Order: sequence, then structure tokens, then C-alpha cells
Amino acid sequence: MSERPTPESLRDRLVSDLRLEATDDADRFVGQNVHHPSGRVFGGQVLGQSLMAAGRTVDPERHPHSLHAYFLRAGDPSVPIEFAVERLRDGRSFSARRTHALQHGRPILSMIASFQTADEGLDHAAPMPDAPDPESLPTTADVLAGIDHPTAHYWSHERPVDIRNVDEPIFLRPASARRSDSAVWWRTPAALPDEPLVHAAVIAFASDYSLLEAVLRRHGVAWSTPGLKIASLDHAMWFHRPARADEWLLYTHASPSASNARGLVQGHMHDRQGRLVVTTTQEGMVRVPRSGG
Repeated sequence: MSERPTPESLRDRLVSDLRLEATDDADRFVGQNVHHPSGRVFGGQVLGQSLMAAGRTVDPERHPHSLHAYFLRAGDPSVPIEFAVERLRDGRSFSARRTHALQHGRPILSMIASFQTADEGLDHAAPMPDAPDPESLPTTADVLAGIDHPTAHYWSHERPVDIRNVDEPIFLRPASARRSDSAVWWRTPAALPDEPLVHAAVIAFASDYSLLEAVLRRHGVAWSTPGLKIASLDHAMWFHRPARADEWLLYTHASPSASNARGLVQGHMHDRQGRLVVTTTQEGMVRVPRSGG
């Protein structure tokens, strides 16, 4: 087995892939693919890169406050992704951008993002739920110790974010309780640059990892279920307050509905100070093999 990457190398690889390569066109960028054991391009990667591309065309004083994206096609991990940004509007306080992520001349993701200059206004937020400290929870490597499988190795040692389950993990078997909610703590394994756009892009990247788990838990399904097919369909985010992706964030998920091979999940991220910093919503395809032939 190859030498395990260090936390710093995982961080550097992620930041490098999210920064994108410039082209002769100021509104077009090229991004490389982050390794993922599914053999497909990870949706969170394209989400984070699309946000980064849009942000590169906006005044640096304007930070992302929302995005709405549709995953249109599975990405080809062997081919770089081109990001084409359309400048929809630049007002006194807000800027709007549309980004298309393209492979083989076709969009694999379409996103509209909005950016805002910091402003004063009314302020309230839902309180942070109770949860054990992340340091008290086992790492994914702890949970999957002794499992000799490439996917287990990736989740344990190569994933560029440290995710710790608050609830009973469902990597190998369903949870004992069928509930439509779940929670994880997460952060990058090493400190990130002090660039708000980088942190927002990493938060978008990580937001796609665990959301649909709330659907699986409700129906007694484990990630390792043979024949399970799961994919993000659309994704929305609201960035309420400044947040760092290299400091622990509590990410809670709740699924109000599943039907027609789709599951809907709503998520919230709170920082260690108890501030609500991000809200997410995602609908995904969830297909479980039928029993009985």
C-alpha cells in the first residue's frame, strides 16, 4: 500500500484543485479532479470549483451568500473540467454569477451564485443542538480499522476533510435506530489560507459528503449496501456568517421526505461558538435494490 498522505498534503491538494487554472478568457477556468473511490467526479468538488470560478470574477470584498446548483451529468474523472462564468449583475451591494461546469462540450453542473458586500442588519439564528465534542468521537480510520478495502482506505486516510459521526456510523451496517436525522463534525485536516473564498469553496465541497445519509438512516440502509445507487441532483446553500473550514463545524441533517427514488435533506452548520453559519438543502437520487428478485 502506498504511503499515507499527511494532513498538510491533503490540504494542499484540495486547495490547489479548488483554485483552478486561468485561461486567456477572464471568465473561463480549468479545474482538475480530486480522487474519489466511486470512479466518478465527486459532486462537492464541482460545486466548490464552480463557486471558486464565480468568485474569481467578483470584487474580493463581496463574499458568497447563496448558491443554487443542478447536477446534470456524471463527471468523467479522466478529463479536466472547464468552468464558464456569466456575469449576470453587479449592483451596489450584490453580484450574481452563473457558472457552467463543462466536459466534452456539455454541462455537468449549472449554478447561480450571489455575492454581497458585508452589511449591518437584523440578526437572529436557530440555536446549536447539543452534541458531543468532536475530539471525543472516533475518526473514520478508527471506525474502519481492520477493513482491507480501497474505499475504506480512502475514507480513512485520503479524504481531504476529517468527518466524525455524532451518531452510530452506517458505513458497514444500518443504524440500530431508524431516524431521519443525523449529524457530523467536520473540518480540514490542516489550516487553510486566510481567504474567505477558499473557505466558502471548501465548505461547499464538504457539504455534499454526508447530507443524504439522513435518508439512508431512516430506511435502514448502509453505505455498503450492494447495488445502492445514490447521486446528488440539486443543491442549495446560504452562507449566513463568516466561517472557517479548518475549524470544527457541526453539520446536522434532517430529511422531511423521500419518494420517487429521491430524498430531500435540509442541513445546518454551526461553529464551535454556537453560531449558525451555513444552511443547505439537497435532493438526491436514492435507489435501493428490491428484495425478493
